[in-house]
Amino acid sequence: MLSLTLSGNCSLLPRPNNRRCALFFARTKRTTLVTSALTKETVTISRDAMADSRNLSFPILVNGVTGKMGKAVAEAAVSAGLQLVPVSFSSLDKPARTLEISNIEISVHGPSEREEILSSVTEKYPDVVVVDYTVPNAVNANAEWYCKFGVPFVMGTTGGDRPLLYKTVQDSNVYAVISPQMGKQVVAFLAAMEIMAEEFPGAFSGYKLEVMESHQATKLDTSGTAKAVIACFQKLGAIFDMNEIEMIRDPEEQINMVGVPEEYLSGHAYHVYNLTSPDETVSFEFQHNVGGRSIYAEGSIDAAIFLHKKVQSKAEKKIYDMIDVLREGNMR
Repeated sequence: MLSLTLSGNCSLLPRPNNRRCALFFARTKRTTLVTSALTKETVTISRDAMADSRNLSFPILVNGVTGKMGKAVAEAAVSAGLQLVPVSFSSLDKPARTLEISNIEISVHGPSEREEILSSVTEKYPDVVVVDYTVPNAVNANAEWYCKFGVPFVMGTTGGDRPLLYKTVQDSNVYAVISPQMGKQVVAFLAAMEIMAEEFPGAFSGYKLEVMESHQATKLDTSGTAKAVIACFQKLGAIFDMNEIEMIRDPEEQINMVGVPEEYLSGHAYHVYNLTSPDETVSFEFQHNVGGRSIYAEGSIDAAIFLHKKVQSKAEKKIYDMIDVLREGNMR
């Protein structure tokens, strides 16, 4: 579930500080405007291209199916008609075990087996694409591993040494989609923000920015998406320090103050950015709420399909991000 709200108010009423969070996230009857922009050019999507994406099938290996995000991607792959390779890997060196996803038995292997197993996978499935949703401290080692075997991959896992990650891929000449944000609509919103910041620098000069972001309790770091949006507002002239981000991780607050449905407490991303003019007579509020993991899983599958096509066409460019995926246009 994704919702995006942009609202402006030219007669801002004073708000009690102790209700700020509740007011930020309250479900109101205001008009909702959804905007997205990727380039200044119009992208035309042909029916043939869309049909081609729906009918395409190739082997896909999801590394990290023991986690909630990896499992969601594996389920999305099956739903999309892709061939889910019945193999995955774990960072724990223990005997192989199996788990069932969409009626497919997936064999999970530890680090000591991965060289042998991946070698056999690439031999049996030469067109395989890997989607990685593991852990931050495994990002660079996994990328080196994929590159060693010449396997194209989608890196959905955040963290790690990102400059080293890009260098590893560049040196190996392997195809990859690398993006910390796989939600297509959220990426489009970020792209729109970047265009606005570039085209209208200083448009919100002097405005005070307030930011609150709510994520599942297991997410300990600050949202990378929030930081990217804030950077755009700073280019637009808004006053804000990254240390002022209000992170909400307490489930009780998320339910009562933020309005997160209980079923999404274990996986959600609710963000609000509020801009107030120096004289407090004008305010703008940008809000995007994501419940569950389907938006990221579907985006990851689109990225894998995109990457498979680039490999098959022997595209000159090798490293891509989700903006490239969106610009291609023929998503499902």
